[in-house]
Parts: sequence; C-alpha cells; structure tokens
Amino acid sequence: MPRSSQQEFLQPDGANPALGAALVTLADSDLPVLGARALYVGSSGNVRVTTAFGDDVVFTGVLAGSILPVSVNRVWLTNTTAGNIVALY
Repeated sequence: MPRSSQQEFLQPDGANPALGAALVTLADSDLPVLGARALYVGSSGNVRVTTAFGDDVVFTGVLAGSILPVSVNRVWLTNTTAGNIVALY
C-alpha cells in the first residue's frame, strides 16, 4: 500500500523499519535526536529511559540482543546497567 506522504512514512507505527541508528552514550540528558523508535540492547542489564511522553521507567533484566520497542528521548546513566545500546530512528 503506497504512503501518501513522507510525514506519514516516518511515523513510528511499528510497520516501518528504522531509517537510522546511533550508539547511545549513557548520560542523564536527552539523546541528540529525540524520539528514537526503539532501542537495541547489546549486553544484558537494566535500562532506564524517559519515553517520548515523558514517563521515567526502568526495564529490568533486558537480555542481550533485545529490541525494546519504545519511543524514547533519554537513556539514563543512572540505574542503567545494560550496555552497547543503539537508538533506532
């Protein structure tokens, strides 16, 4: 089914793959590009994020190789023990 506009194509509705990716530098500040569609977690642990809607949540016991399908603006250094996290845009 063809898309009617680029804006519609870029909506993170789960049906479209990421258009870009960037290694996350853990910090208690926002990502350089807000609204990552999902996170890839390369090594196991906990991942604390602030979602695009502003919710502060810790995903506990995330396994290496997992993709967290949540739109985020921040991946916190505080309370994040997982590593090698990649933001998918």
